[in-house]
Amino acid sequence: MPVGDRRDPYGSHNFLVEIDGIVRGGFRECSGLDTSQDPIDYREGTDPPTMRRLHGLVKYTNVTLKWGMTDDTELWDWRLKAMEGKVERKNGSIVLLDDTGAEKLRWNFHAGWPSRWSGPTFNATGNEVAVETLEIVHEGIVRA
Repeated sequence: MPVGDRRDPYGSHNFLVEIDGIVRGGFRECSGLDTSQDPIDYREGTDPPTMRRLHGLVKYTNVTLKWGMTDDTELWDWRLKAMEGKVERKNGSIVLLDDTGAEKLRWNFHAGWPSRWSGPTFNATGNEVAVETLEIVHEGIVRA
């Protein structure tokens, strides 16, 4: 293949996360861009002696965000509202950037809310950044 036609893959280190109404700095890690669909085995008495494989419900994995802890409490406040029974559903996007910072791909989730928050692990002999984790459950994700 000629060098001019070469298409290198994008690095997974250039990304940003957008959530309705929440303006936040960068994230260390973002995962959970998964969908799955379990098959349903089905057979009627007049069918051949094999199972039919029907499509079942589509499932989405929670989006998990990790970031270095700062004084910013926007995401914690969102989680706190959910714990108080005041769930605020928000739409959001995970955006893949190229090396120049230009947007290349986008995954949009809808009706998300924070279902889990984890604080940092502390170790008096460690030399790591304190990291927070937030899981966002949602009702669908699409590649835009």
